[in-house]
Amino acid sequence: MAATVLVHLSGEEAIVGEVEELPAPSDVSITINNPRRRDGKDLAFVQGNVVTVIWPMHRINFIEVLPTAEEERLIGFVRE
Repeated sequence: MAATVLVHLSGEEAIVGEVEELPAPSDVSITINNPRRRDGKDLAFVQGNVVTVIWPMHRINFIEVLPTAEEERLIGFVRE
């Protein structure tokens, strides 16, 4: 099942994309499908027709896993 992630690259803006599986601690690279900026626009440093990018892990500061629409619906805003 694909997960949507927000990847923070060293010295660059954050990238949104999908991964087939989350990287393990021993992985040396990450494969991201449909890479784009947070606002959905194309990346300036990637060709417009590219659908998959592989980045080495040493270029990545950290990765945020974004919730799916189903998770958002299950765990919504709770007012106390």
